[in-house]
Amino acid sequence: MSSHLSADVPLRHPDRFFLDGRWVTPASTAGFGIVDPATEQHYYTVSLAGEADMDRAIGAARTAFDRTGWSLLPPAERAAWVHRLAEGLRRRADDAGQLWTRQVGVLHTMAVASMARVGATYDFYADLAADFDWEVRHTPMQGGFGVVVREAIGVVGAIVAWNTPASLIAYKVAPALVAGCTVVVKAPPEAPGEAYVLAEVAEEIGLPAGVLNVLTADREASELLVRDPRVDKIAFTGSSAVGKRIASICGERIARYTLELGGKSPAVIFDDYDLDTAARALAAAECTLNGQVCASLTRVIVTRDRHDAFAEALGAHFGAARIGNPFDPEAQLGPLAMERQRDRVESYIAKGLADGARLVSGGGRPKDFDRGFYIEPTVFAGVDNLSAIAQEEIFGPVLSVIPADSEEHALELANQTDFGLNASVFTNDVDRAYHAARRIRSGTVGHNGFRSDPRMGVGGFKQSGFGREGNRDGLLPYLEPKSVILDQIPTGY
Repeated sequence: MSSHLSADVPLRHPDRFFLDGRWVTPASTAGFGIVDPATEQHYYTVSLAGEADMDRAIGAARTAFDRTGWSLLPPAERAAWVHRLAEGLRRRADDAGQLWTRQVGVLHTMAVASMARVGATYDFYADLAADFDWEVRHTPMQGGFGVVVREAIGVVGAIVAWNTPASLIAYKVAPALVAGCTVVVKAPPEAPGEAYVLAEVAEEIGLPAGVLNVLTADREASELLVRDPRVDKIAFTGSSAVGKRIASICGERIARYTLELGGKSPAVIFDDYDLDTAARALAAAECTLNGQVCASLTRVIVTRDRHDAFAEALGAHFGAARIGNPFDPEAQLGPLAMERQRDRVESYIAKGLADGARLVSGGGRPKDFDRGFYIEPTVFAGVDNLSAIAQEEIFGPVLSVIPADSEEHALELANQTDFGLNASVFTNDVDRAYHAARRIRSGTVGHNGFRSDPRMGVGGFKQSGFGREGNRDGLLPYLEPKSVILDQIPTGY
């Protein structure tokens, strides 16, 4: 592939991989062309890893873990390196924001603001190292001296989705490095740029060779990362279908894994809450990332006697969202990430109509856009909770309004899903909200809107994942506890 880059692609080496501390030429000649979803024009091409490239990446990480002192450094020293990564990422926030917008269509105003905050995740885990219980003393039953130490799990394969790659990488790389692990980041072909920015920062600060390795690969090469016995843990964010595949492969060799997977999240509106206020909040939230958010509140459940009024209010507010070029500061909704994603969303809209749901707003492509992977903000009413659009993740700006016989029935419908990533309860009574939240089987339950706080933890119940990311619990999966029992107290204790 050609290494020529246009001036507006803020990357130095998309034709190479960052392995063992330097940019190397791929063994494979395969490449992937990234298309700007707003213009349908080619943006840049990235190299795709083959078997030899993946083998080299894993080997570099394995050597760095086994034969250097990275995992044995005092946690404070590893934390200092992670702080330097955070500083470098803040310097590159504008570049990463441009890449995010041009790769997947996220509104540029949101992209730049979000990228400026990515460094905070690295800082959070670096700060956590100072007061984390790396060693805890015990008195063994047989006497003597005992201590439980937490040691790095080893080599980590980090595989992320294309919708928010920078933050997803941060939730994996930051705790892994603080723990003393070495990492292979497998970037998504559709949106590799943010991973390459991280690699460029790692090179700039002189991060020890092999500690962080970055390459882009499709599914076949990615499976090599999951299968390789030199990789101790897989940290994955993506679809539940791929998560199941990863879990089964890891299970064959008892490898560790964490999975942050899909969702079909409910919003339950109790009868004491104003319908128009709820409609405004849900419409605004669904504009985030143009509906391409696994935690989106896409199943809206309201009692039957208020269903029609709410559906009309939601259709009016969501339908009024301003569709535009993602670099337009007035735009509220940009394009979907790629043509295949638009095709997927359109197929679900067709399924909704075929299953008898009533189309309140949207359902097609906006008439004023002859280019770009745009879809109208869409609202269905009278949706059967067991239908495809109510049970399957669409990953686009499509909301389903589901009638319930009572508030009790609404909570039952909320749990009638294979997923359990996010949820919300709309009520003026905080006690009712709390008790409802305890009954909903979901990793996060918010109050009166889309609520999420990664520092409290991110993850799901049921098929929405395994494990947690984002807070102290997000560090533990990168550590193995070891019990050490000695006859006497060793020097230093």
